[in-house]
Amino acid sequence: MMRLVCGLVLSLAACGVLAAADEAPVPACNLVPGWSQAGPARTYVSDNLFEYMDGNAEGYLIYGFLKMQGVTCKKGDVTFVIDLSDFGDADLAYGMFTSNVDGRQPTQKIGANGQIVPRRAFFVKGRYFLEIAANPEGDYTSVLKEWTAALDKVVPGSTELPPALAWFPAEQRQSLRLVPESVLGLRVLKRGYAAQYDYGKAFVVLEATPQSAASVMEQLRKRFGATTPTAIGDEAFQATDQYLGRLCVFRKGRYVGGYAISQAGTDPVPLSKTLAEKVPTTN
Repeated sequence: MMRLVCGLVLSLAACGVLAAADEAPVPACNLVPGWSQAGPARTYVSDNLFEYMDGNAEGYLIYGFLKMQGVTCKKGDVTFVIDLSDFGDADLAYGMFTSNVDGRQPTQKIGANGQIVPRRAFFVKGRYFLEIAANPEGDYTSVLKEWTAALDKVVPGSTELPPALAWFPAEQRQSLRLVPESVLGLRVLKRGYAAQYDYGKAFVVLEATPQSAASVMEQLRKRFGATTPTAIGDEAFQATDQYLGRLCVFRKGRYVGGYAISQAGTDPVPLSKTLAEKVPTTN
């Protein structure tokens, strides 16, 4: 059943976005007065994204990209290329967002999180990632703020950050992001959140079932060799690796997590216990 995302008594022309509950809305140039559409709207899926993105497509596909709908809007000599991508779930969309963030610049509360720089703006909201690229050269910050505010009103999705972000302590944390594959550089840890600290790394990976998570634990034991059992969650062990340092890895239901410590004098066990307490129980 089709519905108007911006709702109430607005017409489609005024609203600028029409979306089914299970598909991404289509950006429209009339969301901000004075802008008009330049060229046809565009739609891409994973099979043909390379036609649009060329070498950059892989950066989208690695996060589970499903579909992109976009339009180019023009006002005078200025063009804004607006693309809205559906990644299927909020974690993957947030992963795409963090892969684009400039850590030297602040983020803003647009959707769940956003960032605006002179010629570019983007935000994440639920399963969607919205981005705007401005041409030609110049500082379009004020106009980009107007556009992101308008788009935020019509793009559906949660404005809450992924719950996993709250599991990792903020103290001494340098970064926190969704890693789409090979967490800690280990293929067996397929996809999960990883936080970089002054003293090492923390991670949490979600497996399909508790049984598959237990299989991951067994593979990790074989990978690290000598391990020592530890009482955390459903099972845990300590180990030492020449590249990752001192490790403590636990399983709690479908989750596998822990710490890899590179700094002497820091114990991964109490840190892992605290992290495990934050991770929800799953079946």
